[in-house]
Amino acid sequence: MSETQTPSYEDAREELVEVVRTLEAGGTTLEESLALWERGEALARICQDWLDGARRRLDEAMGAEADG
Repeated sequence: MSETQTPSYEDAREELVEVVRTLEAGGTTLEESLALWERGEALARICQDWLDGARRRLDEAMGAEADG
């Protein structure tokens, strides 16, 4: 996957789980930990964006169903 391509929700969540596991396991340098933390924050934002988009689509579908 390229740097500019947004991962799917599932891929982002899976990578986020791995980042958390690595941070919890310890044994990384401060620099590595900071990079992992930053990556985790970015992945969490990606997941939230996917969830927000899904919620909007669901709300729109339910609104259209109520109107029709």
